[in-house]
Amino acid sequence: VTNDFLNSVENNGDWNLIKRTDKSVYKTVKSNDLWEKIGNAAWSCADPGLQYDTTINEWHTCPEGGRINASNPCSEYMFLDDTACNLASLNLMQFKNKDNTFNTKAFEHAVKLWTLTLEISVLMAQFPSKEIAQGSYDYRTLGLGFANIGGMLMAAGYSYDSDEARSLCGAISAIMTGRSYATSAEIASELGAFPKYRANAKSMMRVMENHKNAALGKDDGYSELSILPVPLAIGDCPDKTLPTAAAAAWEEAVRLGKEHGYRNAQA
Repeated sequence: VTNDFLNSVENNGDWNLIKRTDKSVYKTVKSNDLWEKIGNAAWSCADPGLQYDTTINEWHTCPEGGRINASNPCSEYMFLDDTACNLASLNLMQFKNKDNTFNTKAFEHAVKLWTLTLEISVLMAQFPSKEIAQGSYDYRTLGLGFANIGGMLMAAGYSYDSDEARSLCGAISAIMTGRSYATSAEIASELGAFPKYRANAKSMMRVMENHKNAALGKDDGYSELSILPVPLAIGDCPDKTLPTAAAAAWEEAVRLGKEHGYRNAQA
């Protein structure tokens, strides 16, 4: 759904349903009724199936290659058609210290190691079509993530739906993503940026700067966004070393990216 649709829902407007075949209007419905059906479908099947199209494309690192139309079914991967990425997940319980603090140093080391591993895997992967193989070589997209945030929060005594939990999760996500992009820029200093980087360099650096702003907890200073992100809630984080590490990771990711570009269009 686009921002236009969401604005129409807010204003109880009408919405045209467009045929894919000839782009003509199939019928006009009330936006609120359609929104209610989307919400009910998500509740019924426990799988939202809803993507915020405008926001997704405003955070797109490679718009010169085309727009982002969709994701894989579980939505971890949003990028251009006919591309793919290899996924890896770090188990956060492995980085929980006995006193319930987070082993940031070990986590950052693991992020660097697995970013390099996934980068190597691009050339080792097998793809279902020539087009997907070409797109994957052109953009070298990676999919590093984490697992077991719920277990880690429970073991540390934090309610899953709490300000502390959201801030911890946001800070760990920011560290992981920032360190991964910083590593990608380090690899680019040795092997060069991904082949389509030059055409997208301006857009990608704008997105990286916006990520950095969010990791620094800023409410303003964002570029070319119609909806501002929720920045990292630094004050809510019970482990103050995490927001500091997140800021350092993103400062380095942007600094190294400006110098060398990035080896991967997504990390």
